[in-house]
Amino acid sequence: MATPQTPYEAVLHAARDVTRLDCALDAEMLGAALLGSVYAVAETDRETAVREFVTGFLAATSRRRSAAATTIRAIFAALVPDADGAGRVRPGALTPAWAGQLGRVHLTGVWSYGDVYGDQTSYLATFAYDDAEGGPEHALVALVDHNIGITKDVFVGGPAERILEQVRQMCTEDELTWFRTEEPARMRGEVTRHLAVTDDLGELPAAGSLATDRALVGARLAVLPAPARAGAEPAVPSLTDQERSRLVRGFLGSPEAARFGLGTVADAELASLHFCLGLLLDHAQSFPDADPMRWSPTVAELFLLDWVHRRAVLDMDDAAMLPRVLRGWAAYAARQRGLAEAAARRTDEAIEEMVPEFARLYSTGERRSPATAAVAQLMADGVDPDDPAALDAWIEANRHRLTDDPA
Repeated sequence: MATPQTPYEAVLHAARDVTRLDCALDAEMLGAALLGSVYAVAETDRETAVREFVTGFLAATSRRRSAAATTIRAIFAALVPDADGAGRVRPGALTPAWAGQLGRVHLTGVWSYGDVYGDQTSYLATFAYDDAEGGPEHALVALVDHNIGITKDVFVGGPAERILEQVRQMCTEDELTWFRTEEPARMRGEVTRHLAVTDDLGELPAAGSLATDRALVGARLAVLPAPARAGAEPAVPSLTDQERSRLVRGFLGSPEAARFGLGTVADAELASLHFCLGLLLDHAQSFPDADPMRWSPTVAELFLLDWVHRRAVLDMDDAAMLPRVLRGWAAYAARQRGLAEAAARRTDEAIEEMVPEFARLYSTGERRSPATAAVAQLMADGVDPDDPAALDAWIEANRHRLTDDPA
């Protein structure tokens, strides 16, 4: 057989046995996998890239009358109904009996589960076809990562009851997870909102079935009721000076601050204490789902071993105090959120284990951004950043270093 000359011909070749599939679910999963290659190679706005591909495919194959061609056209139209021409696609006389069930599903249940820290939330929805010819009841699982603000992975498969039972069992056995029934509109809103960010990533998360299942996930999410307020979630406003002061005062008067010797520090340490507390609040504001009270082993690692080195210049007093401030704040935040003692303890132990690596990164400066490295060098040279004349003179004297140093 001749080598396909266009992407559309390649799809037709890949789908040549589609009519041999047993049910609509298998066909929709095949169609989603084929569209997954388009999704994966697109550099930005992948959802639009898939829709435009389906539009082009339907136009280019409009005169094809073979059973395989008419069937894959019907599958793509069901998966991407907003593509131009999708509404005019009709299953042909040669398509399998199950073709009439493509996309004809109804929701049978929605649940959510995740870690008690709030790092990740997974949503699980189950669906059944309107007719048995469509295929078995199946599940959609979507993982939302709140630390990076994306839908990190999606999966569609079955049997639905087995997947649901496995999730229930996992959450029952792990005291640091929760499980509950969920509002369908909330699942659609949260997964869709975070998927929009994922769709525009320059590079997709490496593992999982995000690309191969993305088109089918979109079709299933459309079955769920739309949230009351559609569209992107508004940006979390920055904390005001008054709010920051209120949070700091509440912490400094807490038993957690007292436990770590932060409630009453020497005057010489006050500047470092408040600088470190300011860093914790700044870090929380840098998250897509900002919450200064959300700390976990993962968030602590992102802060202590990455963010602070790229964003802040610490002197020796700051570096000595920061882990202690973080441990106290994380313990205080855990109590404010009502986390179990085991959850708070795990975060504290994780921070304590990170301290040697934090100290090493501080001493080497290997994770400093160019801007942070420049400020650190400026301070090491004894230049006052608030003295414009001294600052200009230092920049002029070090211009070669600032422009040539790849670090």
